Parts: sequence; C-alpha cells; structure tokens
Amino acid sequence: MAKNTTIEDQLREALMRDQRIPDPGAIAVSADLGQVTLRGTVGSFGVRRAAVKDARDVEGVDEVDDQLQVRLLDEDRREDAFIRGAALQSLVWDAEVPAELIDVKVDEGWVTLKGDVDYQFQSDAAFDDVARLYGVVGITNEIRVITP
Repeated sequence: MAKNTTIEDQLREALMRDQRIPDPGAIAVSADLGQVTLRGTVGSFGVRRAAVKDARDVEGVDEVDDQLQVRLLDEDRREDAFIRGAALQSLVWDAEVPAELIDVKVDEGWVTLKGDVDYQFQSDAAFDDVARLYGVVGITNEIRVITP
C-alpha cells in the first residue's frame, strides 16, 4: 500500500498537470489508508469533477471524499430557468438518452434529474450532459434504472 504522503504528492502533481484545473492550489489534499479527502472551493462543477477523477486515478486510492465546494464567478452564473432549458435541450440532443423520460429541476444552480430509464449508461449520459453546462454547481441524479 502506498504511503499517505506519496499519494498526496502524486495527487497534487496530477492536479498541477490537469489543464482543466486553473488553480490547483485551491484544493487541499489529504490521504489516510487509501482514502483521499479533497477540500476547498473551485470555480465550476467541471473543475470539481476533474479533481475527483484525478484523485481516483492515483495508484493506491481506494475512496475519494469529495468535500469541494463550487462557487461560481458572476460571469458564470445562470438563471435556473436558463439552466433547465439548456439541460433539457442537451438531453434531447443526446441519442443515448431517452429525454422524454427524464425531468430536470434546478434550484440555485443545483440540478436534480428524475425519471426511469432502461440502462445505467442512459443515466450516466444524462448526468454527463448536464455536468458540462455553465452555471451548474451540483447535480443530484435520481434517475432510476428499471430493468426491462
């Protein structure tokens, strides 16, 4: 098993190399027996997802405790109705997603996806589509996979 300091150093290095993360110093990293905790404030949901993915990709990491907060800059903020419309349109444009079966609610930038789909990849694709949108600070995925 990798030492805590080795995991922390490798993750900090990965965050520094990741072009999706403009300010890696804003992310505090700690490791304990294969569990990594990320703390701090980032400027978008995309940056948060990138940091978590980087952590999962480090050898010796078994679990990631994501405590990162998203705080949007004023120019990145969007009205909830705008985010909902963009999310619904994004779902319609994705051939993998049965958009007519998914409802989108938005509250202060936090998106909740609800509905029933036949396959996990459909739920995952819907989450990924919405996660790319400007103004999203977080997502709750309540899409249920109902085996056909």
